[in-house]
Amino acid sequence: MRVAVLIPALNEEEALPLVLADLARRAPDRVVVVDNGSADRTAEVARAAGAEVVSEPKRGYGAACLAGLKHLTHDPPDVLIFLDGDHSDDVNDLPRLLAPLHDGAADLVIGDRTRRAERGALLPQQRVGNVVATTLIRALTGLRTRDMGPFRAIRWPALMGLNMSDVAFGWMVEMHMKAARAGLRVVELPVSYRPRRGESKISGTVRGSIKAGVGMLGACWTYR
Repeated sequence: MRVAVLIPALNEEEALPLVLADLARRAPDRVVVVDNGSADRTAEVARAAGAEVVSEPKRGYGAACLAGLKHLTHDPPDVLIFLDGDHSDDVNDLPRLLAPLHDGAADLVIGDRTRRAERGALLPQQRVGNVVATTLIRALTGLRTRDMGPFRAIRWPALMGLNMSDVAFGWMVEMHMKAARAGLRVVELPVSYRPRRGESKISGTVRGSIKAGVGMLGACWTYR
């Protein structure tokens, strides 16, 4: 099973080397870092660590993910891992996320941060956003999840079948909604979660939290 890792990154010069060093010990087949318009040396440190670097100057989590998918399309993996570049996700959980895919028991495995997050890692606004989004998704599709976390693994053919399109904060909601509609086998597993390194661009600010919340609610309506 060929595994690729996709890391959208914006101004993660400090944290990204730690993430890539952790991944090196897990030896995925490919690591792709999408530089989402960073003003620091994110791209340089990614290349120095041996990652493939894609530039996507248009800001937006979904835009970065879509650029990474386009890059991988020419030589796709069997499974794609999404994780953040701020060192909050613990790559030691990778084998647990991959196991249901390897065993043929799932198409999409979502890392649930809510039960094993360290103190201060998940801010109150993130927890509230999770509850609202997952409750709406359950009401609209029947899919039961606890978290909208970024650390997840999905089979490449299943991902391509979702025709992902959101370029902003609705990416995770879109994936959950479309996975449910497509009848994908979705498994959610507890994962560790640490306080991020550096300043959060979304959950750490009131403006970012509001934009993310509006984006998620809008995505629930769009993909209902």
